[in-house]
Amino acid sequence: MKGLYLFVVCLGMGVMGGKYSRELNEPKVGGDDEQTLEFRISKLNQVWNKALRMQLSPVKQAELHSDLKIQEKDELQWKKMKVEGLDENGEKEAQIRRNFNVILAKYGMDGKRDTRPLESNSLKDHEIKDSDMFDDPKLDKLWNKAKSSGKFSEEELQSLRREFQHHKDKIHEYNILMDTVSRTEEIHKNVISPLEGDANEQEVQQKHTELKQKMRDLNQGFERLRKLSHEGFTEDSEFREPRVIELWEAAKRANLSQDELDSLKEELHHFETKVEKHSHYQEQLELSHQKLQHVEALGDKQHIKRNQEKYNTLAEKTREMGYKMKKHMQDLHSKISRQGLAHNEL
Repeated sequence: MKGLYLFVVCLGMGVMGGKYSRELNEPKVGGDDEQTLEFRISKLNQVWNKALRMQLSPVKQAELHSDLKIQEKDELQWKKMKVEGLDENGEKEAQIRRNFNVILAKYGMDGKRDTRPLESNSLKDHEIKDSDMFDDPKLDKLWNKAKSSGKFSEEELQSLRREFQHHKDKIHEYNILMDTVSRTEEIHKNVISPLEGDANEQEVQQKHTELKQKMRDLNQGFERLRKLSHEGFTEDSEFREPRVIELWEAAKRANLSQDELDSLKEELHHFETKVEKHSHYQEQLELSHQKLQHVEALGDKQHIKRNQEKYNTLAEKTREMGYKMKKHMQDLHSKISRQGLAHNEL
């Protein structure tokens, strides 16, 4: 536990510290005893190499890789902004630090004991069991009522469960952010330097603003789940995927013109196809991993080699698609925020 604590502390100290170093920030291949570095930023390679030693499911590992690629992109963009003097108030820097802390917490690398159950490799979207619960009394109660109502077909129950799972993930994200706010406030209390105190105060205020927005999103999301559970799916539902539905609901609240909404709707349909394709690859990756484990147990070296190659190819493709999907989602969030803000200023 002490080693993990030192690992997290070192990462935290190195999140924004030091000048840009070509040696530390470009990927390279090590010698025989070293691993290939995946990222152009040293601390992200530390996280990735730590994750490789953990018991993450194949899909979770691919998700972490995609998250780290997004973090890498954002940090490299921030470095350019800083050189050009475009982040004078440190808002972007604070956001990047916050995102990095969320990644550490999300994958159990923040030094805290993770009490959540280990993930299995079961294809959860296709296995709806009575024991499946969402670690939240309100969600559990709503899910059980919806499941026993007789309003939903098997396929609709799968879609509804994805919605509930998405909301559970959003609650987890909120709890992570709330925890990082508490930690920042604790640090702020112990700060001696007035300059550092001002910077920390600003970061705490930014986090509280983000917390309020996430709480509003959670309340709106739960209200939508409540309505959906009582009324069922309608034939004219625009989208199926929870993340896409969330973006569409945000767009409708953003005071956009009809032309902008129509354009965004078309883009969201393309994005939904990308999300569904990524989900398909995640399922194939899990199946490929299960097959590889089975073949390894049989001990046939030729079969092991062939299945390992297939698994590696699928893992790489899943990571790549995950990154592209998350980047597209980031761009859509920014577009909705920018357009809504522009209308509100008119």
